[in-house]
Amino acid sequence: MVQTPNIDGVLIQWGDRLFYPDNRVVKVKPQPKLGDGGMRQRADAIRKRIEATVVKRAPQVMVKVTGGGRGMLAIAAHFRYISKNGRLDIETEQGDTVRGKSAVHELSDDWRYGGSLIRDEGHWREAFNIMLSMPRGTDPLIVQRAAREFAQTELVDHKYVMVLHDHQANPHVHISVRAESMSGRRLNPRKADLQQWRETFAEKLRGYGVEAEATRQATRGRNMSHPELWRLKAKEDGRLRKARPTNSSGDKTRTSRAEALKGWLHIGQALARSSDVRDVRLAGSIAVFMQEATSSWNPQKGMDEIGKDIQRPMPVVSPQVRR
Repeated sequence: MVQTPNIDGVLIQWGDRLFYPDNRVVKVKPQPKLGDGGMRQRADAIRKRIEATVVKRAPQVMVKVTGGGRGMLAIAAHFRYISKNGRLDIETEQGDTVRGKSAVHELSDDWRYGGSLIRDEGHWREAFNIMLSMPRGTDPLIVQRAAREFAQTELVDHKYVMVLHDHQANPHVHISVRAESMSGRRLNPRKADLQQWRETFAEKLRGYGVEAEATRQATRGRNMSHPELWRLKAKEDGRLRKARPTNSSGDKTRTSRAEALKGWLHIGQALARSSDVRDVRLAGSIAVFMQEATSSWNPQKGMDEIGKDIQRPMPVVSPQVRR
């Protein structure tokens, strides 16, 4: 007799791996403790993430560090670029909006002397340039509001400026943030931080009723490599000499995709055995999603290993809330 799995336990155990790498969950609301219905709440949250990814195919947010200034000359040049030399509104961390060439010059002076002195040229980044983007058709003003709330959440205690660009296909916001905070700590974003930023931006957009997700590429079966901003500009101007591959490859990418596929298989099997018809339908959507996700690559070696794992009884350990 086949034992019915603890479906909520499977969803949390494997859903956390798919959607919350390194357990960096955006804690907009207090996270429920396991027990007293807490497990059910967390499992339902995973169900919503699965539905958004495999059924609704919700648009994916993009948050990318496009570069950074190693001195005030480079930072001021970026101010001029994102503001179109002062023609677009620039919003500061204090909520003030300024415009014009003189305003850009004053901002540069404020950054130069507002903390440790930033010289004209330096050896390390004194600012990071961040771009937050959504697909065509998203209301630019909502993108701007969500970006503002993102900055207020993730860039606390830092000087930053932000500018909305809505004249291109995808509405996006450029943010330039001073690396050194008011208290002297330096910003140093890593891969996990970028995923956290994507989660926060998506959460802010959903707060305005916009369908938005921040699912990792491996979880979605994708392996796109996004080009740097300077490459895009060089391509537009016809100055790009050599194009880079648009797909990521290598052992790390293959391993990530195989691990994600394993997670989807565990979740799909558990949902298929559920007595709830909605879970069974969701399992069917996962099966279609997996077929589409793996159609462009040959995961046979990974599938062989995953198949062995699936054949063994799968212990479900009640996940604990990490602090």
